[in-house]
Amino acid sequence: MRIPFIFIFLTTCIYAQQIGVLKYNGGGDWYSNPTSLPNLIKFANRNSKTSINSNIATVSPDSDDIYNYPIVFLTGHGNVYFSQRDVENLKNYLTSGGFLHISDNYGLDKYIRREIKKIFPKTDFKEIPKDHPIYHQTFSFPNGLPKIHEHDKKAPQGFGIFHEGRLVVFYDYESDLSDGWEDKVIHNNPEEIRIKALKMGANIIEYSFKN
Repeated sequence: MRIPFIFIFLTTCIYAQQIGVLKYNGGGDWYSNPTSLPNLIKFANRNSKTSINSNIATVSPDSDDIYNYPIVFLTGHGNVYFSQRDVENLKNYLTSGGFLHISDNYGLDKYIRREIKKIFPKTDFKEIPKDHPIYHQTFSFPNGLPKIHEHDKKAPQGFGIFHEGRLVVFYDYESDLSDGWEDKVIHNNPEEIRIKALKMGANIIEYSFKN
């Protein structure tokens, strides 16, 4: 049973300062990068005038609980699978005001493209122009998505799915922002790279809360 729009609106307002992690099926490690979101939330609250709850929710794509969170985050290595119920619920969530950020861990790309196509069969990922507001919130990225972690020696690209003109899915491809959010000892990224990743992540959260 679908939730009435007014209920979606009210619950989103109540929980407007909490983030969810999408626990998908298929065998991919949806739980990867466990230090990333705690570090990002701490950074955003300190630098972007947000008041995000430090308790990060775990939410299944077919659950009505997803409507409690204005933004949900997806990452991992390997297979992602959305059932028909997942697809219906995610589409309703995204077209009713929700936002999905996908961070491209190695091995994710071919699976996530296939599964997002189930949700929006008539819509393709589009590269987001460098002047889009998601790159110009508290922090400005005039050259678009920053490069954080090397996969296949490709340039980073920010892809999006738009619904009725609104960006509802942001996919950081060949950047792996969430690696840059993790504790420094995990990937030994230079501090300059980590700060770029955190700034871009804070922009994504800030944008999703406003839109």
